[in-house]
Amino acid sequence: MKLPLVIGLMALIVVAGVLMLASDFTAYLGNNPETCNNCHVMDAAYEGWYHAGHQDWAACNDCHIPHDFIPKYIVKAQSGFRHVSAFTLGHIPAAIRAHDSSRQVIQENCIRCHTETVANILDSSMAGERLCFECHRDVAHGSRGLSMLPVQHKEENK
Repeated sequence: MKLPLVIGLMALIVVAGVLMLASDFTAYLGNNPETCNNCHVMDAAYEGWYHAGHQDWAACNDCHIPHDFIPKYIVKAQSGFRHVSAFTLGHIPAAIRAHDSSRQVIQENCIRCHTETVANILDSSMAGERLCFECHRDVAHGSRGLSMLPVQHKEENK
């Protein structure tokens, strides 16, 4: 009874290994922005970043991924699973928007890099509960090909 289970498990490991090798999955563990641009739906985001001010200072992971070791790879795994699922099942969004958890990571990374500026803002009359990129939407990705409108959340069905 155990032999079919062992053979099935070994086959699953071989298939997973071949898929990982064929997809060059180790590239996704790094911080090269060209890896994020492997998918055509990221063309506008990559192009905007490449021509915007952050290109000289930050790559994709610097803003979109936590910097602590374990959370970094947990978020990369979750994002990778979502991306692979979307492409495999054909559920590719027309406009890429950050999930709520991603928005929080981006906000934390804005504050991490711009601590002094944020401290000055918090001491001013401008302090509030807004996310940095609600006002500074074009800073990281520029205006090339990206909507400069505020994030449009889907209305809940009533």
